[in-house]
Amino acid sequence: MALRTIFRMCSVVTGLRNCGVPRKMAAEKMGLFTTHDRSISSLDDYASLREHFMQFKGGSVDLVKDNETGIAVITLNNPDVKNAMTGKMMADLYDTVGDLEVWNAGKGVILRGSGTTFCSGGDLGTVRQICNQANGIKMSVFMHNITSRLLQIPMISVATIQGTALGGGAELTTACDFRLMTQGARIGFVQIKLGVLTGWGGGTRLTKLLGKSKALEVLASGKMYDSKEAKSIGLINDILPDDSDPEDSANEWLNRFCCWDPAAVSYTKSIVSVAERSPYEHALSFERECFSDVWGKPVHLNALNRNIKHS
Repeated sequence: MALRTIFRMCSVVTGLRNCGVPRKMAAEKMGLFTTHDRSISSLDDYASLREHFMQFKGGSVDLVKDNETGIAVITLNNPDVKNAMTGKMMADLYDTVGDLEVWNAGKGVILRGSGTTFCSGGDLGTVRQICNQANGIKMSVFMHNITSRLLQIPMISVATIQGTALGGGAELTTACDFRLMTQGARIGFVQIKLGVLTGWGGGTRLTKLLGKSKALEVLASGKMYDSKEAKSIGLINDILPDDSDPEDSANEWLNRFCCWDPAAVSYTKSIVSVAERSPYEHALSFERECFSDVWGKPVHLNALNRNIKHS
């Protein structure tokens, strides 16, 4: 089965390549969205949300793709306000994820903040303009779509945290497969201190990541965690030296997973993503389809001829 055919089995919302399947229909099949999201039923609805949030100006989300290494870098760029997310930046991130979903050479993604910090959450200018229930629901639906697709995209992703990751910024880190922190960085799900909750899907993803008890402790305390504490509870995967370049270190860290054939990397990520969210037999069926598409192909045969398994 061709790579594109297998990706056609799932929508971009489930993290597989964009192949023209309506996102909502496939998302419901995979159980990614619950029934409260009935107002969002097509790509046109998400495009409408994109236009709505684009009006709240400030900052940008920048994407650089390296076709040679297969590693892309997403930069949250609003340094004057510690890379806080404006409405425009949410729309930019929507476009960025869409771009990555159709990047056939892609194997890895680094999510970072510009300057010396990651992200301080929602931009207060935007927040003040959308501070009513109707707009809150719109933002939550829009960001759930974006972060779910980013997490499920068939590339291995890592968030590089320096400075601080606060509130929505902490939520964004959970939309990646791995998290790295510099020694002096801090991360906190501080929403409860403001009388609000995780609106970008971070509570659900954190629970899957840490388990019920630990996630509840992190969310209900509003505590800020340093890098050692964050690693001890399983919130991050590794600590980077403060004197290193975070992007260079993240590239080196990620390259150990992204040095293989692009199809093998994409399929590996997709198998894990589908297995996490699907019934056992469905996941096995998907894994067989992926396996059959690479078995006996030129890359496999070349590796056999080189006896690469034992080298």
